[in-house]
Amino acid sequence: MTTFKGAFTALITPMKGNGDIDFDGFRRLVQFQLENGIDGLVPIGTTGETPTLEECEEERLLEIVMKEAGGRVPVIAGSGSNSTKHAVLYTKRAKDLGADAALVVTPYYNKPNDEGLLRHFEAVAAVGIPVIVYNIASRTGRNIPAPLMERLAEIPNIAGVKEASGDINQMADVINSVKRRGGGAFAVLSGDDALTLPLLALGGDGVISVISNLVPARVAALVKAGLAGDFETARVIHYELLRFTKAAFAETNPVPIKRAMEFAGLPAGPARLPLGRISEANEKIVREAVKALGIQPQII
Repeated sequence: MTTFKGAFTALITPMKGNGDIDFDGFRRLVQFQLENGIDGLVPIGTTGETPTLEECEEERLLEIVMKEAGGRVPVIAGSGSNSTKHAVLYTKRAKDLGADAALVVTPYYNKPNDEGLLRHFEAVAAVGIPVIVYNIASRTGRNIPAPLMERLAEIPNIAGVKEASGDINQMADVINSVKRRGGGAFAVLSGDDALTLPLLALGGDGVISVISNLVPARVAALVKAGLAGDFETARVIHYELLRFTKAAFAETNPVPIKRAMEFAGLPAGPARLPLGRISEANEKIVREAVKALGIQPQII
């Protein structure tokens, strides 16, 4: 099974002013990522606004990523749902279109018990493509603690976890009880940009990043340094990015990162409803954080 290491970008979905997807802009964003040394791409995930995308739109976005990536970097396609039947169908679509893995979020709103979660991920993994479990209780209402992750990791094709619990102690437990005891094949990726450095220090494998939409080269450099044990360099980059990292989550993702990318002159556009426009106060925070990166905002 492929081992997933490095910096992976959770791609935004750029929109036009009328709410239609800017597919040409999306193609430019994929090229921007590849040109700046990103290690992998994660299209049609939460950052890509999948709750408000049509299935035909998701399919076209994935087709664009696969064509542009051309096998140069791994593509992990979002395929989660709170319906097991739908999650299986979306994971089959990812496999059929050539994705290297599927990112499958914990079923949201339903709040399944342990047995339900195990059966859900067994059904998805049976599709026959590596599956990255996405653990983010703040959006789903259901955390996956380390003992349950151990059981999930025993399922064939479960290849790793995007850990966005926000709990560094839980991340350490997952690395210790799942990754280390399993020989290291299970990937533990940070789902929180602010915790990428500590996760790497604990023995994690990288990040599925939001801020790398704007600064892919810097996030890739941070992860590369951390994986090499060069934490002095990784620490410098971490603090260089910290202000922007905080600004990128001043409101619900992906609203701030899309505005930051607009400031930088990259395709982004507004988020679809029900996500609203960023507040004036937070827009100022984002603008100043972009400037602090050395990027002169093109939209004032």
